[in-house]
Amino acid sequence: MPFNAYIFDLDGTVYLGDALLPTARETILELRSRRARTVFLSNNPAHTRFDYAQKLTRLGLPTSPQDIINSSMVMADFLKRNHALARHYIIGERPLINELREASLILADEGDADSVIVSFDRTFTYHKLQRAFDLIRGGAHFFATNADVYCPTPHGGEPDAGSLIAAIETCTGKKCEAVVGKPSRYMIEAILNILNLPPDQCLITGDRLETDVQMGINAGMATALTLTGATNRQAAEKSSVKPNFILEKLSDLL
Repeated sequence: MPFNAYIFDLDGTVYLGDALLPTARETILELRSRRARTVFLSNNPAHTRFDYAQKLTRLGLPTSPQDIINSSMVMADFLKRNHALARHYIIGERPLINELREASLILADEGDADSVIVSFDRTFTYHKLQRAFDLIRGGAHFFATNADVYCPTPHGGEPDAGSLIAAIETCTGKKCEAVVGKPSRYMIEAILNILNLPPDQCLITGDRLETDVQMGINAGMATALTLTGATNRQAAEKSSVKPNFILEKLSDLL
């Protein structure tokens, strides 16, 4: 068995929308039958770990929430370790807000806040942009769950947190101080803590060079790019970020 653990991105790698991508189910079940550990990553904080596990299970891949790592979980851990007593203004959706509340962090809908947390948010408004502008220009920290510019969907994609980060950076003149999702060291630490394995025993597979593959390289893991999502072969060949493997479909791993 080449690797003891296989780490999979979700959107564009294992599924697209509400359907598994071709060969995903049989590939992952075969890896499990060979006693390899399989875990799943998402930069999208619009769903909880339980939601992701439930979705995979419904699609035919029984999965525990303990085998899911998403950016909201990593953000909660980052804030607890570094800003536990601070007040946080959240630009994000209900699952992220709930995760941060469950971590006993202090959230500030109105009034002063010590940090602004930016995430995927389909309820983004000018009022939220103004709040972020006022707080950050007043000295608040500026953090984000992820910097993906869009999230793949069956119909093309949806603007993601990177778009909101760009808007806030433009109007405030301040750069985001920390992005905790892929490819950050915070996400790497979360993966290795769950797996309890050295990086060279792990392979990470995803559809984005700048997040999935770059994070694997940074972590010292083997990397595979699948061409089922955001990246085509032409873009992969032109990129300076080079995966160990390029997969037409997930079963090429076998």
